[in-house]
Amino acid sequence: MTARLVTVEQAAEHLNLHPKTVLRYIRDRRLPATRVGKSYRIVRSELDAFAGVPSVVSEAATAIVRTTCIVDIPHIPGDEAERLATFLQSAALSRPAGAAPLHLQTAFDPLAKSMKVVVIGDPSSAAKLLEMLQFHMSNSL
Repeated sequence: MTARLVTVEQAAEHLNLHPKTVLRYIRDRRLPATRVGKSYRIVRSELDAFAGVPSVVSEAATAIVRTTCIVDIPHIPGDEAERLATFLQSAALSRPAGAAPLHLQTAFDPLAKSMKVVVIGDPSSAAKLLEMLQFHMSNSL
């Protein structure tokens, strides 16, 4: 089976990012790519892994143990909730290619000034993200 290759532009469209952002990920070695002439080609399965889209093989392997965590953060200002959501999303996306997918959802209630964070993934990845959350919260107060 041959690997399907995509261009930087196709990868950017797939990820809903600007092509320069994809190039930065490639240069930072966060997204594996192969240089072909003056451009790059990305293996579609590695792009899917980078985006957190499970492949058929990895889904079967990681479907064994998954955890769901819901964190309630009361009394948080809206600007801090926004910063925290951005921090957590970037942490969830900066995982190595081929890692099991990690899903993250955040919601802020401005009336109650509370935030909910939902993390779904393998226990180890979820624990690392929760540790980052704890570290961020302890340093921001």
